[in-house]
Amino acid sequence: MPPPLRAVTQHLAALRACTRCPRMHRPVVVGRATASRVLLVGQAPGDKEPKLGRPFAWTAGKTLFKWFALAPGWTEDEVRDRIYFAAVCRCFPGKRPEGGDRVPGPDEIARCSAWLEREFALLQPQLVLPVGKLAISQFLGERPLSETIGQSFRIDYRGHAADCIPLPHPSGASPWHRMEPGKTLLHRALALAAAHPAMKKSVSFA
Repeated sequence: MPPPLRAVTQHLAALRACTRCPRMHRPVVVGRATASRVLLVGQAPGDKEPKLGRPFAWTAGKTLFKWFALAPGWTEDEVRDRIYFAAVCRCFPGKRPEGGDRVPGPDEIARCSAWLEREFALLQPQLVLPVGKLAISQFLGERPLSETIGQSFRIDYRGHAADCIPLPHPSGASPWHRMEPGKTLLHRALALAAAHPAMKKSVSFA
């Protein structure tokens, strides 16, 4: 059985109040309160997500939800209701002087990981979907996408076992998922995720 929705709502309220990382740009970006056994882990919000108030709210999100429309065939609302959205870091890191978003520092990743650990304990996810290299590395270490996407891994994250099906980052700046072998491996990963029992049993608890 999923945890009580009240517990998830209380967790999100505490997360929204977090001020642990002074270099990060608040507000904290969180997803919907859904007691799902499927956990999607992004990297960090961009500059649009804090204004729009939800993860994957801009260009990368449009691509991500197109993927889920292919398999398992869910709309964006269904995805947001049926999958719990987490991230390596929950605040926008800011811009680099030379352009582009700043990569969160190891200290920021470590501090924010306490929230992810709490979510594993609370939700007991059966399936983890890390999106992008930074998220994938939290569970599988650093490894080439070509040796990672399209496969399912059994992981143990701080004492919690789950299946892990990595996805590439849907950023428009990355051509990896739009060319071979990325296209084929992405479709293989989506098929694996859609066939997973946790996805098949996933319903809206929001």
